[in-house]
Amino acid sequence: MKTLLIANRGEIACRIIRTARAMGLRTVAVFSEADAGALHVEMADMAVPIGPAPARESYLRAEALLEAARRTGADAIHPGYGFLSENADFAQAVADAGLVFVGPPADAIRVMGLKDAAKARMRSAGLPIVPGYQGEDQSLPRLERMAATMGFPLLVKAVAGGGGKGMRPVFAAGEFVEGLLAAKREAAAAFGNDSVMLERLVRTPRHVEVQIFGDRYGNIVHLFERDCSLQRRHQKLIEEAPAPGLSERLRHILGVAAVTAGTAIGYVNAGTVEFLLDMDDRDEAGDPKFYFMEMNTRLQVEHPVTEAITGLDLVEWQLRVAQGEMLPLMQEAIEPAGWAMEARLCAENPDAGFLPATGTLARFETPAAARTDTGVRAGDAVTVHYDPMLAKIIVHGPTREEAAAALVAALDSTVVEGLTTNRAFLARLAAHPAFVAGDVSTGFLAAHEAALFAPPPEDPGIVAAVARAEAPLAEAAVGFAAPFRLNLPVTVHGALFAPDGRAWKTLVAGAGAARRVLVDGAEVQPDGSAILVSGEERIEARRGGETWLFHRRNPRRSDAGDAAGDGRIAAPMPGRVLSLHVAPGDLVAAGERLLVLEAMKMEHRLTAPFAGRVESVAASPGQQVAEGALLLTLVAGEEGGQ
Repeated sequence: MKTLLIANRGEIACRIIRTARAMGLRTVAVFSEADAGALHVEMADMAVPIGPAPARESYLRAEALLEAARRTGADAIHPGYGFLSENADFAQAVADAGLVFVGPPADAIRVMGLKDAAKARMRSAGLPIVPGYQGEDQSLPRLERMAATMGFPLLVKAVAGGGGKGMRPVFAAGEFVEGLLAAKREAAAAFGNDSVMLERLVRTPRHVEVQIFGDRYGNIVHLFERDCSLQRRHQKLIEEAPAPGLSERLRHILGVAAVTAGTAIGYVNAGTVEFLLDMDDRDEAGDPKFYFMEMNTRLQVEHPVTEAITGLDLVEWQLRVAQGEMLPLMQEAIEPAGWAMEARLCAENPDAGFLPATGTLARFETPAAARTDTGVRAGDAVTVHYDPMLAKIIVHGPTREEAAAALVAALDSTVVEGLTTNRAFLARLAAHPAFVAGDVSTGFLAAHEAALFAPPPEDPGIVAAVARAEAPLAEAAVGFAAPFRLNLPVTVHGALFAPDGRAWKTLVAGAGAARRVLVDGAEVQPDGSAILVSGEERIEARRGGETWLFHRRNPRRSDAGDAAGDGRIAAPMPGRVLSLHVAPGDLVAAGERLLVLEAMKMEHRLTAPFAGRVESVAASPGQQVAEGALLLTLVAGEEGGQ
């Protein structure tokens, strides 16, 4: 292997390029029209354009990727994750072209690629499976009968793909058809396969996965487990290794089960076996019962936390195994050390239902004390075409408590300007006492909503706040003015409080002309005026003596589809109208679905902000709309939806 083409983009392409370069390999980047100036293009030795911005016209075109390899003389292709990384036909096409595919063989991808077939295979290997329906009959009557037999709540899940796409919880029979059709639509759009399976919904689950690695000589090892329970919309927010609160017995059982899964299909290269832990159902030893969920036949987004506790470079392992080498280490030689955590920094608004955000990164700075995997830098545009993840912030410490503190500090020191991100939300999440205590589950956000999300303001206008600071240093505790002294020689962490109790983290560092003041990560200008407090609420502040005035710009919305009170329903972001559910003259109830917008690989429901009548509709299914475009209008006063 001499020249490696990376069939991907963003942070994973950059991360692969770094390791490949360290191993003396030439690298080839591919890019869409939207990525012509991207960081991964700049980093690679060569770069080849492969098509327009939409992924289906560029990064998902196997023939364009193979042609790029031929033109550049690449003898190997690394698929990264997402896109074609778990596409068995692509892996086979790479092998048929005489190139090395840096991943498992096509047969292994095919076996594990469909969740229903994978579960059947794992059941035969002795792994426990969540009860449900994984049959081939996908007719609506059959699925409705099986749902009624299983009872509710249940989970509708696409048999192909992952990342929360094509997945819908259903809590009552009356919601089943809508949830089923939404899951099928999303699965078809994301994976080209709308088949689903039904599973019993575990009420208090934890998502724990085990990294495995295999070579061509039958050796398979596990690299311990990761906990990925902190999620929104079934997509991960914070991952950590090892998983907190597991007994050594359960850790051992999960590792053995993961290796058993890999051995059963003759697995080669990096893979992840994912398990669901039922915290409400225990075995005779007191450990939560676990079930095989799926196997990801690729490198995972969260692989850096495994690298941090093992000291290994998993991309290097991938490349060595792909070249025909044996695993660098056997099981007994692999030992974990310390604790690692990773936070996914995304362009999205948690206080608006995690609505993805687009825009240009005016400023982007991350702390040197943390590892940052990213594919963007200041000046880059974040578009509607791809996943909204900007970077992964990774920390490592001797203990879980120290790792959590390091993650909060790293997030507090991260500066993003130009678009809304989840940075402040992630910091609150990592600092929450329940998270610090290791009390995690996939329902964490719902259980702690009041503490994690900003409450909607009663008055969206200007409110006065007498500011004060709280800091561990005695000289800084006398009032907010103390941290602002020009001769302050140290770094002070404090909090700025508004009358409603809302607090914004402050950081004052340096002294004299070098002094910097940050509020929730946004730097205060020297004159103390026109401060944009970054974060989900977009608060504008002005300082006058000891008083700061706050003007809330984006009060929290519980659903991405909530609209203004005037009845004008506008697109919250650029996207494509996936489906339209009303027509002029229809009566709708408050909260009733109006249309579905597809953007950044996800569906976003737009709902009625009040009961009324649809006055006009300006959008049609399949239409591409710009942010702020008028979609339809409502007239209040007439109750609908009966």
